[in-house]
Amino acid sequence: MNPFYHRIYRVIRHIPKGRVATYGVVARLAGRPGAARTVGWALSALGEDSDVPWWRVLNVSGRISLAAQHHSAVVQRALLLREGVKFAPGGTVNLAVFGWPAEAYDTVAPARTRAAASRRSPRLKDSRT
Repeated sequence: MNPFYHRIYRVIRHIPKGRVATYGVVARLAGRPGAARTVGWALSALGEDSDVPWWRVLNVSGRISLAAQHHSAVVQRALLLREGVKFAPGGTVNLAVFGWPAEAYDTVAPARTRAAASRRSPRLKDSRT
């Protein structure tokens, strides 16, 4: 098995009950920032008898990545609810409240705002002044 997968599983085993982490945060904590997709592949490679709490990993928006009607998505939501994780009406989990480790989600919104502002064209920037 891929040694990076083992590091991913080790990180996920540390996510406490009632908390979640994004694929990207798991990848960063496992030593490979930017390898969020690899985290997904590692989770899909888990066997039925695995002790890895795969259900505690969500996408960057705080959503379950699988389609809502997919059996595993239903199971994931039920397991998270049983642990006390709350979903907003649109199906998102508030990462500022339930994200682990908490400091990984303290600056998520400001960083995205800055990134979006830096992608604006100079013409748009000038039109605001």
